[in-house]
Amino acid sequence: MVSEKETDHTIVAAVIVPDDDTKKKDIEPTLVDHLTDLRKQLIKSAVTFIAFFILVFSTINIWFPAVTRGHELIVLGPLEVVTFYMSLSLALSFGLSLPFLCHYLWQFAKPGLLEKESRFIGLYSPVMLLLFVAGLAFGYFVVNPLSYSFLVSIGSMNFTVMVSAQEYAKFLLMTTMPIGLLFELPIVAMFLAAIDVLTADTLKKVRKWSYISLAIISALITPPDFVSQLIVLIPMILLYEASILIVLQMEKKKNEKVPC
Repeated sequence: MVSEKETDHTIVAAVIVPDDDTKKKDIEPTLVDHLTDLRKQLIKSAVTFIAFFILVFSTINIWFPAVTRGHELIVLGPLEVVTFYMSLSLALSFGLSLPFLCHYLWQFAKPGLLEKESRFIGLYSPVMLLLFVAGLAFGYFVVNPLSYSFLVSIGSMNFTVMVSAQEYAKFLLMTTMPIGLLFELPIVAMFLAAIDVLTADTLKKVRKWSYISLAIISALITPPDFVSQLIVLIPMILLYEASILIVLQMEKKKNEKVPC
């Protein structure tokens, strides 16, 4: 005969230990929901980008003079005209849709982030956008015209300089987009400090190597002339020093909140 205690243990074991089918049912809806949300955010991102692209491409004659700055450009074939228009339209569409794309990415990644990470990104997303726009503006209004004039003036000493539309588009994107990304340096430092990965002392210790790294990066993302590289390197160094000060302030506030 089965004792009453054995019967109770059997019932409890049957209730506590789920079978494989139950586990699959618990996992599958979560995975399906996750993939569904990813697809939804991707569709929204694609629709937003396409909408901006249609808007930008349809108004190309309005913003075209501001992009070319009145430079006389040549095209080497009919396809180059299309390539020029498309590359610039895609770049402008990406810049305009970037806030929306970041918001959609944030909505998708938010459930999987830790509380510190979620709070940080939610608070500083607008600052990230402003820094990116500031970097683009610095590249467009400072780096691009100075480096373009410098390179053309050097070439005109011994050559007849004729700039093709395709090469100009590459040059314009080279002197704007990467600089916009580099201007995110303080936000990256703040994020790493917020999750206790980076400290101000660490930034000070590696300052020398960081300057060398920034010099190499500025040389890679700018035209091959000393003027452009120096123009980009100076604000990068200033942003690095600003990052140290920001992290120091964050550490002071954190220490003030910790009870003695």
